Amino acid sequence: MSRILVTGAAGFIGSHVAEALVARGDEVIGVDNFDPFYPRAVKEQNLAGLRRAPGFRFVEGDVRDSALVRAQLDRTTVVVHLAARAGVRPSIEQPGEYVSLNVDGTVGVLEAMRAAGTGALVFGSSSSVYGDGAPVPFREDYPATAPISPYAATKRAGELLCATWVHLFGMRTLALRFFTVYGPRQRPDLAIHAFTRLLSSGHPVPRYGDGSTERDYTYVTDIVQGVIAAVDWVRTGPPAFDIVNLGESRTTRLDRLIALIGGALGVEPRIEERPMQPGDVRRTFADVTKAQRLLGYRPTTTVEDGIPRFVRWYEETHGPHGRQA
Repeated sequence: MSRILVTGAAGFIGSHVAEALVARGDEVIGVDNFDPFYPRAVKEQNLAGLRRAPGFRFVEGDVRDSALVRAQLDRTTVVVHLAARAGVRPSIEQPGEYVSLNVDGTVGVLEAMRAAGTGALVFGSSSSVYGDGAPVPFREDYPATAPISPYAATKRAGELLCATWVHLFGMRTLALRFFTVYGPRQRPDLAIHAFTRLLSSGHPVPRYGDGSTERDYTYVTDIVQGVIAAVDWVRTGPPAFDIVNLGESRTTRLDRLIALIGGALGVEPRIEERPMQPGDVRRTFADVTKAQRLLGYRPTTTVEDGIPRFVRWYEETHGPHGRQA
C-alpha cells in the first residue's frame, strides 16, 4: 500500500482516480478548494462515496498554498496533480485567473514536493497544448509551441515547469495529455453533459461551426487506467520527465456526437447554429503508441458504447426529463 496525494480530488477525473486508487488498496489524501467554476454541490456529490472509504482522507485547500500541500506529504510516495481551472473559452475571458490557478498552483505543488522530498509526480495536462497546427494523429514529440488559448498555454507551462523541477531536483514525472474526457460526473459545462441536458429537456443544441470539427472522445475509465499505470511508472526508476497522450485514438465529428446523444435519449436533435469560437481547435486525435509502450495503455470504450453509458448515468442522476445538473 502506498500513500498518494491527489489534487483536484473533488473534480470529475480526480474523484474517479481517487476511487480507483482506494479500491486497489492505496491510502489517498485528496485536496480540493471547491473552485466556484461550477457548483460546490456537484463536487460534494463526487466525493460522497470517497468520504465513506476508510482509505481516504480529504483536505479542503488551495494548491497555491504550498505550505498546506507540504503538510499532506509526510510518507506520501506519489502526487497526482489534477487540480486546475479548466475550459478553453472561459480562459479567454479570465486569463489571469487561469495563470494563477494552473501555473502558480503547479509551482505550489512542485515546491511542496521539493521541501518534503517527495520525488514522484503525475501531472494532468491536456491535448489542447497541441494547438491547431499539429499533424494528426498527435504525437508527443511535436514541439507544441503554439497553443491558441490561455488554458492551453497554462497547461504547456505546467509541463515545462515539471520538466524544469526534474532537471533541477531529480524528480520522476509523467505529464499526461488527456483527450476530451467524458463519462459519469463530467463537468456540467462540457459538451456531452451540456448537450445531454439540453436535448433531454427539449431545448436546441448550440453547434459551433458546421459540425465538422472532430474530437478524440475518451471515456473516463480508460483515462483512469492510464493514470493508475502512470502512478506505478513514476514511483519506480531513476529521475526522468516524459509526456504521454491518453485518448481513444479515434476521432468523432461534432454532428455525429450530437446524433449519438440524441439516439441514446430517443430524441431528434434540434440545432442552433453558431460561429466557431476563438480558441477552439478543428481536431484532436491521439497517437497512443507511447502510452501503450510505457504504460500498457489500452482504451476499450468507443463513443458508440460510452455515450449511452453517460446518458444512462445522467438520467439516473438527474431524472429522465432533464433536471438541471
